[in-house]
Amino acid sequence: MKNKELVTELAARMGWTAQEVAEALSVLSSVVSSRLVDNDTIYLQGFGQFEVKQKAERISVNPSNGKRYLVPPKLVPVFKPGTTVKNKLKELGDHE
Repeated sequence: MKNKELVTELAARMGWTAQEVAEALSVLSSVVSSRLVDNDTIYLQGFGQFEVKQKAERISVNPSNGKRYLVPPKLVPVFKPGTTVKNKLKELGDHE
């Protein structure tokens, strides 16, 4: 699903205009981003949790020339789905 499709579906379900939904999503994205930059955890009841984790330093190999190089540690955003999302996905998997 692309952003336009998400905005359209949310607008239809909520009875808002597409512009109002787009602004709300923009504000949500901005708040989540700024909180993650501050190393906070964001938990959305029934949906999941956004947090920042540090990936450890590691050695990587370039497959084209076999050369090894050190990849420094870095911070990455992580999403953990909540119980509600996990259960819905599990039900989906059981139906196949």
